[in-house]
Amino acid sequence: MFTEPETWVAIAFVILLVLFAYLGIHKTVLTALDHRGERIKAELDDARRLKEEAAKLLGEYQTRRASAEREAEEIVANARAEAERIATEAKAKMEDFVARRTKTAESKIALAEAQALADVRAAAANAAVEAASTILSQSVKGSVADDLLTKGIAEVRAKLN
Repeated sequence: MFTEPETWVAIAFVILLVLFAYLGIHKTVLTALDHRGERIKAELDDARRLKEEAAKLLGEYQTRRASAEREAEEIVANARAEAERIATEAKAKMEDFVARRTKTAESKIALAEAQALADVRAAAANAAVEAASTILSQSVKGSVADDLLTKGIAEVRAKLN
């Protein structure tokens, strides 16, 4: 039994354990393991806390994103409404401008017609006076003719103008 190497390994192991127990190494090892367990527990707690903070931040960012999306939609809706309002105003202004220009053009046309009519009447009156003076000067002679001619021309001018 003492010639086998396994026996000597077992005896050396037992002696080593007794020596470790005598020197109190098992307490040091247990203390180190306890410290390591506490450090691991602290790291796990810290990781759990960081995970909760990350989840909280994620929730806040999602809320902000949703709020920003709502704001963007409101801005787009307001911009569309403003564009429609501006287009409506521009259309109304354009229609008003066209109506005013049409009215101005019609007024100018009416004025031109009245002026043309007055010019035609004046030309007709002048032609009638010329014709009457020519006819009367050829058919009537003397002072009676001059008086009739003068009165007739004055009456024609007064009536036609």
